[in-house]
Amino acid sequence: MKIRDMRKALDSKEISAKELAQTYFERIKKYDDKVKSFITVTEEKALEQAEKAQGVIDKGEAKALTGIPVAVKDNICTEGVKTTCASKMLENFVPPYNATVMEKLDAENIVMLGKTSMDEFAMGSSCETSYFGGAMNPFDSNYVSGGSSGGVASAVGANIAAYGLGSDTGGSIRQPASFCGIVGLKPTYGAVSRYGLIAYASSLDQIGPITKSVEDAAIVFDAISKRDEKDSTSKGFVGDTYSKLNNDIKGMKIGIAKEYLEGVRDDVKEAVLKAADIYKSMGAEIIYFDLPELKFALPVYYIIACAEASSNLGRYDGIRFGYKTEHYNGTHDMVCRTRSEGFGEEVKRRILLGTYVLSAGYYDAYYKKAQNLRGTIVKAFNNAFEKCDVILAPTVPMTAFEKGHAVSDPIETYLTDICTVPVNIAGLPGVSVPCGFNAKGMPIGMQLIGKSFGEAEILNAAYKYQQAAAENFKDTKWGVKL
Repeated sequence: MKIRDMRKALDSKEISAKELAQTYFERIKKYDDKVKSFITVTEEKALEQAEKAQGVIDKGEAKALTGIPVAVKDNICTEGVKTTCASKMLENFVPPYNATVMEKLDAENIVMLGKTSMDEFAMGSSCETSYFGGAMNPFDSNYVSGGSSGGVASAVGANIAAYGLGSDTGGSIRQPASFCGIVGLKPTYGAVSRYGLIAYASSLDQIGPITKSVEDAAIVFDAISKRDEKDSTSKGFVGDTYSKLNNDIKGMKIGIAKEYLEGVRDDVKEAVLKAADIYKSMGAEIIYFDLPELKFALPVYYIIACAEASSNLGRYDGIRFGYKTEHYNGTHDMVCRTRSEGFGEEVKRRILLGTYVLSAGYYDAYYKKAQNLRGTIVKAFNNAFEKCDVILAPTVPMTAFEKGHAVSDPIETYLTDICTVPVNIAGLPGVSVPCGFNAKGMPIGMQLIGKSFGEAEILNAAYKYQQAAAENFKDTKWGVKL
């Protein structure tokens, strides 16, 4: 059931906010041991929120998300509720404040079901680097849900959350959305406040919605995309996207960069090109072009992201907050032991890489060069948008892989980000929507990439596709069926 359908059911008194929340908690208790979406379930708090939401509904003052149950990625600060980043380092951290996005949602009187699993400190593509165990794919629990926002995608895909909030540094909203057969929107950098998001790579991180439909993504984005003075990079989004859905796309120029189709599995490429044909049948113009700068995107991303991670994660030292080792000999030994014991292997790997590229003698060779190439990639996208209105590409070069694969070959799994990281480097918006299934019935995702603050345009294009290819927006066997 979509958010608007729940809105109607709540406003017509067909169901109360408390009953709706209880229904979701019943399903969480029944199914979450199979999909493992949640780290923390906040039933008591949620039922209190539901009572408050019902009062607002009874007064006829409900907003779009009033009383609608949400799952929140566990790197978004929630006042009084543990926010662990799926790490031993923050296992017992309880924030004294809300992230701005939570303040925006609380203003609409939402109901928070709990905090969801993720890759530790958002570093990973499978949700398996979590200290608490990774989330599974709702289409087949032998497969991963993707990362790093795997828990949110798993919960939404399994219908044990109406929608969710994730974060996207190199594809962490879009990739799990693709793996789980749902919709994930990575907004323009600065469109949504990052205040209260525990940082991985500050120049790349962005909060966004993970939902069952494009309409829901637009509703949630409109609720959270406001300028925030507490975030110096925040610009906010002027206008709304929901009202612009269903605009005619006849004459729209949809670009396909040939490089986006290189190294992509045949079934994924076929599904994306079939989507292009559907757009063509709706009157859009398909334009093929070269974007050779894409080959720089992955190395640029891992240099910049790891460098910023090295800096951001320097604060976890056992002194100020977070995990502290029990046995040590002096301050230096304490810091070393704390960080060695508190961080998982993937986090330590990226901190080491980031520290290396920032070190004397290597800064110019790696970090400075990566920043220069970042400018080149931004310029390349600007030039591309002179040829087309939006860009169509695969979200991920493959479908969800079996659990254990990422652990056995971490370097290969980095390649899952090859189609998503360019969007983060350029600070552009991108939305992933389902566009088919492989031979085993696992979802395939495609992404639509827009100009800076072009969320309305890509969401409208995604919505028109959703209408034309509804068979690809397949529900799973799990969860709430209202």
